[in-house]
Amino acid sequence: MLIGYVSDERYVALEDVGIEFERDGNTVAVVRSTPRGRVIADLPPGRYDVTLRKSGFGRKRVTVDIADGRRAHQFRLLSDRLTGYVWPRWVRGGDRAELLFHALEPYRLSLWRYGWRREFVRTLGWWDEHGPDANMQITPDGDYTQTGVAFNKTGYGNNPHHTQLVTAPGRGGLHYVHADGESGAFFAAPWIVSPAAGAATAPIAVVMSTNTWNAYNNFGGRSNYINPAGLLPEPTVNGRQELSRYRADAPPDWLAPDEAFLPLSFERPEPFNSVPRDADPTDPIAGRQPNHLAPAEWRLLAWLEREGFGYDVYSDAQLHDGTLDLTGYRVLMISTHPEYWTRQQYERTLDWVERGGGRLLYLGGNGINAAVEYPTPTTMHVLSHLAAVDGSLGQPDPADPTRWLDSRFHRAVGPEARLLGVATTETGIMTAAPYRVIRADHWIFEGTGLREGDLFGLESQHERVSGGASGHETDKMSAQSPAGTVLLAKGLNPDEGGAEIIVHETASGGAVFSVGSIVWPACLLVDPGVSRITSNVVRRFLAR
Repeated sequence: MLIGYVSDERYVALEDVGIEFERDGNTVAVVRSTPRGRVIADLPPGRYDVTLRKSGFGRKRVTVDIADGRRAHQFRLLSDRLTGYVWPRWVRGGDRAELLFHALEPYRLSLWRYGWRREFVRTLGWWDEHGPDANMQITPDGDYTQTGVAFNKTGYGNNPHHTQLVTAPGRGGLHYVHADGESGAFFAAPWIVSPAAGAATAPIAVVMSTNTWNAYNNFGGRSNYINPAGLLPEPTVNGRQELSRYRADAPPDWLAPDEAFLPLSFERPEPFNSVPRDADPTDPIAGRQPNHLAPAEWRLLAWLEREGFGYDVYSDAQLHDGTLDLTGYRVLMISTHPEYWTRQQYERTLDWVERGGGRLLYLGGNGINAAVEYPTPTTMHVLSHLAAVDGSLGQPDPADPTRWLDSRFHRAVGPEARLLGVATTETGIMTAAPYRVIRADHWIFEGTGLREGDLFGLESQHERVSGGASGHETDKMSAQSPAGTVLLAKGLNPDEGGAEIIVHETASGGAVFSVGSIVWPACLLVDPGVSRITSNVVRRFLAR
């Protein structure tokens, strides 16, 4: 009979796993998993202690109830590769957090701050317990993308000295905890440290796109792009053949109703956000995902420090819950790919700009495109998904087909273009190109030497989509853009897909500058025009 399946942290089927079933202290069956990860054994109903073992993966013991007609059990094993995270992922200076790392060898942890240079803060210690493989973490069975990986839960209950804690430094910023294995293995986990007691230390607040980081994190087998409505009944063998993201004969995930999409836990390692051991902010951004996640956002922070601008950093959740008090800052920055926002983030920022005279720099693309909520402090739930059959980002209003909605966020909360001045469209996706100047007489071009029709944004560190500063995903003005929005430059991407640089001002003295491109931060350190334009805007917004 089919007892269940066994898979790794990617929900990929594991073949030839040794599995021993015990009952009342006696071995009653020993089997091996099939190429599809199936666990087949002739067992009567009852409770069994099950031991699983496979080279390259953490062995473990679990207790399973087997009954006729019961849903197949999902056994999960964790590969031996070094990984981990810090929890909470975002704290204030002086707060304590827990270090949760998985290793099959002794390893050292150290704390670093990522700005214009990677600055060593301090060594956190070495971990190598007396028992065999005592640094090996054990994940729960089933779908732990909804609940978290439960690191530091098994084997940490009877000795408080085994708990790994770190106190956030007084100086805020984007920090990374580096894990160095004795064998040379390396993993880096991001950690956001905001000002102590919520008091601003600089005139600029930078919100890191932590919701987007989580939406793209498929650790455990699910993200908002892979199995978003739940793990498939059987683990994956070949994703191109089995996942609806890739199959031509399966309905795409985005056609499922909103309620079908399940929460995603923040309590998981984020492999896409790790950085190479010797990475420098002036290096090209290697890899597919790092180009729109934390490693790319690091380039903005590096540029701010290079140019002498002071800033504080926050997470999306801290803007959501008011930890980030916008009234304490003159300028707010969001960058790269701030795709997923809550209603509270949007309304707080919109009110601050429209009524409070706040100044926003949107230095990214595909921003505020989908609405999310936090069902618990540790999980995120995407509220709105694509509804158009053709996969369009925009869509008719379900309640009034004559009214066009720019995005999923527009459908669930309100038009992002009301705040940002632009909204993303399909054209321009996965291309990159320079921008062409449209209004050379505008103050953003002061000191650049650029004239009408000139190109800028030719140099980029973005290796996923090379070709210029307008790219990867791009935003343009829409019918929802505020009156008086000024178009200053446009990317030369194919099919009129170029990002549009705009400025709009509010009656309260607020202002918004938007570039409409994911690639922009990856150009700040290497392209003189992109750097000078951004510097002009920051200085003017700070001075007003």
